[in-house]
Amino acid sequence: MRTWATPAAVPSDTAGDGALVPLLGAGLLVPCLDGAERPYRDLDCAASTPATAGVAAAVADALPRYSSVHRGAGYKSRLTTAAYEAARERALLHAGRDGGAGRDGGAGRDDTAVICRNTTEALNHLAFRLRFEPDDVVLTTVVEHHANLLPWARFARRRYVECGTDGTFGVDDVVAGLSSSPAPKVLAITGASNVTGWLPDIGEICDAAQARGVPVVLDAAQLAPHRPVPAGPDYVAWSGHKMYAPFGAGVLVGPRESFASGEPFLAGGGAVELVDLDEVLWTAPPEREEAGSPNVIGAVALGAAIDELAGIGWDEIARHESRLASRLRRGLAAIDGVRLLGPPLDTDTLAVAAFTVEGMHHSLVAARLSAEWGIGVRHGCFCAHPYLLRLLGLGADDIASARSQVLAGDRRQIPGAVRASAGLGTSLEDVDALLEAVDELAAGAPAPVAYVQDPASGDYFPDAERRGWWSAEHAAGGGCARG
Repeated sequence: MRTWATPAAVPSDTAGDGALVPLLGAGLLVPCLDGAERPYRDLDCAASTPATAGVAAAVADALPRYSSVHRGAGYKSRLTTAAYEAARERALLHAGRDGGAGRDGGAGRDDTAVICRNTTEALNHLAFRLRFEPDDVVLTTVVEHHANLLPWARFARRRYVECGTDGTFGVDDVVAGLSSSPAPKVLAITGASNVTGWLPDIGEICDAAQARGVPVVLDAAQLAPHRPVPAGPDYVAWSGHKMYAPFGAGVLVGPRESFASGEPFLAGGGAVELVDLDEVLWTAPPEREEAGSPNVIGAVALGAAIDELAGIGWDEIARHESRLASRLRRGLAAIDGVRLLGPPLDTDTLAVAAFTVEGMHHSLVAARLSAEWGIGVRHGCFCAHPYLLRLLGLGADDIASARSQVLAGDRRQIPGAVRASAGLGTSLEDVDALLEAVDELAAGAPAPVAYVQDPASGDYFPDAERRGWWSAEHAAGGGCARG
């Protein structure tokens, strides 16, 4: 078994090699095909993260006090309303708006935070509220998650910043898109790729866009748990489930005036001042944008996670994850038969790595890592199909072939890769366990049982009735490669 040396750029002492913060479920034993139980290695943090103990404690503390928000005179209702609004203020602080809810958001801003389900809902919400004309142009990039691609197409035309073969683009590429005619109404861009962990230069990009009068929308879903959210973008969206608050809340931050007139995205109770059968008087934002009973527990969890990240310190988080990123990406690149996708190894990235194993379907790699080693990763296209197809270098014929098979109900040949991603609860030992397992797979280690691919989902399952892997327990519905 190979020993994974600590990269030269990383200090060789063992301080900081463990998890930075223990997460709920850490050390959970999971069944493997050989009958052994192994500690679960969660290397799928880019998809969703477990809660920290602090977040779980905040939720447990809030539950006995739970009541209606902005709707009751009772003491518990007042407590719940205060907790909900405190979470909103924490979201504004996390987005670099230092004035808090209902006040000057810093640098002359008057911003508000709309609490919603997740980043996808936030960006759909914003696309609706910006009131585009059909011929308006939204400038975005091919690196984006589908959440920052699909909503804009409903209301405007899209123009794209292309990437190179390494999955990156430069500020000059964005400037070229900004300078093309007609001028874009909005620039919508990711703060960090959920596929490769690459970090665009958001500071310079914001300066270039705003100098041309183009507001910037930042998809911070992948960035917010790992780095401070930059204050430059006009609008910011992110999700709690990626930042150790998996209770169903996300946030959209932007200028209050964007939500002060016109109909809100959702219509219903809580968003109004007065209603008659033929007339409605909408209330002021942010309540105008939050019709219905809000997710108080999700908001409390989100606020607690923001406090916890700030308490740990962003420099400490960056140091921890830099060690993980270096070991992960350099380790994968060193394995014969493994292709690491994305930017060069000396590029600063999050602790995220997408890769392929020569001669093995991405779904089979993920299935074997889980069933034989107890390692959880993601496979497929990671809700970023255009980006991954470019990283894989697939041509039009490859894409057309996969498309025709999917239309026929066969998902076995959906293109894809495997993604490993780390966070606060990840240790270097977890990364090394992954590298050792991938090394064995790439070297041709035989499977202990046959694996069978399901045409309907594209996923592989071990063809054996073993504890934890009974055929009746195979998840129904969408496969892992979808998105």
